[in-house]
Amino acid sequence: MDFKQEMETARQMVEARLAEFFPGDGLQEAMRYSLLAGGKRIRPILTMKFCEAAGGKLGEALDFGCGVEMLHTYSLIHDDLPCMDNDDLRRGRPTCHKVYGECVATLAGDALQAAAFQTVLSAKGPWRGEGKVAPALAANFLAVAAGERGMCGGQYLDTIGDGKVIHTAEELTAINDKKTGALLRAACLMGVAASAGHRKVEENCWDSAKDYATNLGLAFQIRDDMLDVIGNAAEFGKPIGSDASNEKSTYVSLLGIEECERRVLDYTERAKAALRAGTWRGGTEFLAALADSLAERTK
Repeated sequence: MDFKQEMETARQMVEARLAEFFPGDGLQEAMRYSLLAGGKRIRPILTMKFCEAAGGKLGEALDFGCGVEMLHTYSLIHDDLPCMDNDDLRRGRPTCHKVYGECVATLAGDALQAAAFQTVLSAKGPWRGEGKVAPALAANFLAVAAGERGMCGGQYLDTIGDGKVIHTAEELTAINDKKTGALLRAACLMGVAASAGHRKVEENCWDSAKDYATNLGLAFQIRDDMLDVIGNAAEFGKPIGSDASNEKSTYVSLLGIEECERRVLDYTERAKAALRAGTWRGGTEFLAALADSLAERTK
């Protein structure tokens, strides 16, 4: 299969599995509304593909990946709330709080976070020997990404930050490495953990996955800031120029489009170089192609 076919095959596996969760009404309906709102499913695909690179199979990491996507969806619901970014649209349709109200949306996010850990910790797999700790190890990676050292810490600095104004790209990078990079790192490391649950994984693979995710996250966020200026609203799924209207510091406002483009390409090359530092049992061609595709994305 070529890259697009591989991507679609993995995405369909994720969509089918996610559709099995939260079939009820009430709070589950709100959770499902946001969880099944579409999107590229980059994070669960990374989890599955890193498992494959480490010598495993996509399905072995599927529930780990679904847990990552649940946590990601929770963060989007909360980011969109009036007390945070106050966004009306997400992926081209009304945000959760616009449909169900702020109270229900907040609870839907909370419940998805809990469900993420339950899904990971109860994941069935061929765990054996010392590898029986794979679900617990994966859940730990996810917890680090979710907490004050990760997404919550990054959102705090971005939204409140003790009133500090962001003046440099370095300050912005420190925030985005928590907001965006932390969950990407967890996704990649959880994929390695899924494979390590029943086969030996070389130590350098852990560092390789971590470094790949870190650089991928920086490239992703810079590209995201660019699309808020030069993107097409219909493709991007939310209004263009929202960062500027909210007087929010971005890579574009600090560096300009041309330098942003250069940094996206640089971080993408660093991500691909990180893959070459690992002793992988499977191929990493898909992961390199994914980095390139995200650097060129229009939505």
